Amino acid sequence: MRALAIAVLSALLLAGCNDDSAIDPAKQIGPNPALPEAKNFLMPPMQVPEGVPWKAGEMPKVAEGLKIEKIAEGLKHPRQVYVLPNNDVLVVEANAPKGKPVGFPKSLIMGIVQKSSGKGGEGGDSITLLRPTAGGWEKHRFLENLHSPFGVQLIGNTLYVANADGLMTFPYQTGQTRITAPGALLTELPGGPINHHWTKSLLASPDGSKLYVGVGSNSNITENGIGAEYRRAAVLEVDAATGASRIYASGLRNPTGLQWEPQSGKLWAIVNERDEIGSDLVPDYLTSVQEHGFYGWPWSYFGQHVDERVQPPRPDMVAKAIKPDYAIGSHVAPLGLAFSGANGLPGYENGAFISEHGSWNRKPLNGYRVIWVAFRDGMPVGTPKTVVSGFLTDDEKEVRGLPVGLAMDSRGGLLIADDAGNIVWRVSAAGG
Repeated sequence: MRALAIAVLSALLLAGCNDDSAIDPAKQIGPNPALPEAKNFLMPPMQVPEGVPWKAGEMPKVAEGLKIEKIAEGLKHPRQVYVLPNNDVLVVEANAPKGKPVGFPKSLIMGIVQKSSGKGGEGGDSITLLRPTAGGWEKHRFLENLHSPFGVQLIGNTLYVANADGLMTFPYQTGQTRITAPGALLTELPGGPINHHWTKSLLASPDGSKLYVGVGSNSNITENGIGAEYRRAAVLEVDAATGASRIYASGLRNPTGLQWEPQSGKLWAIVNERDEIGSDLVPDYLTSVQEHGFYGWPWSYFGQHVDERVQPPRPDMVAKAIKPDYAIGSHVAPLGLAFSGANGLPGYENGAFISEHGSWNRKPLNGYRVIWVAFRDGMPVGTPKTVVSGFLTDDEKEVRGLPVGLAMDSRGGLLIADDAGNIVWRVSAAGG
């Protein structure tokens, strides 16, 4: 079966080989990205770099004035980093749920592509705690026996963990390095049996009364049926005490990062948009999230641009679609978002760091870096700056690591979870 899938993949790669990008990626960044006509073909364009581990002494490249260091390695597919009030760092290790149904040929081919590019590493289903010390970083097995966890938040003495199918609570005391309590289910989250976008991003409200959960769609454009999309492609609002929930905003295909913008206090998200209509469609984006807002998926993208593949059409829903605030490029696959305030990295204050995990369904490749977008008066301005790169080799044939979760620590350093390299990196001022 594997040999057959590889043969099919090779044939389909050739079938899509003439659909290279025709637009400068810089023209697909900002509030008004260039949007070409959608394309239809047997197989969308694909370019698959080979996953090759970091060599001894190798590390990502950083912008001038910054330095990068490895603070943890040997992890199992680290996806998120979260800084506790006492400066301990939680590292969430996970990948897709085991036993997730695999269709043929598309899903099977995607699985092979992910493995070959380093995206299919075994997840730890656990959380590791890193503690900064004078001599480096201590590593502790903090919490185990989770189910494809992703988001994590602390409210008071309760740690909330978003598994692939439910929001769990665990008792926590400041300074402890291990939790052995079994935890309790606060509320179920949209899960299997398909669970196409299994990651559940998580953010607490400033007063700790609510939790916001980013739930991705169960398909690209409802090919698994609209019934499979119940309470998906949405941000859910959950009562932190009772677990009661409602849809806060919808039409967001895969909101993988949620954060409060510090100047305006508004909720913002990064969103992975749809695939299979060309190398230059559809730009992933960064946007504020309005209560009761609808952002187009699946019927339209970037406002009222109709996706003709989705049947039956819903012009009423298209008319409601809110245009996202800021495009960050097609198929960059944003997975991490962290706002920096006035005490951020020198030269990168008051803006948003975004990790671009990189996608394989575009030629040439796009993403594979960490960028920073400046904010003014609560809104993104200008063009992004590349802060961390070098995850992908210059010839685009090999990928060393893949940036995912981001967090700012108490000393102004930027923490990066590298799920392909099984590493956590820290970026700081070169002279700091």
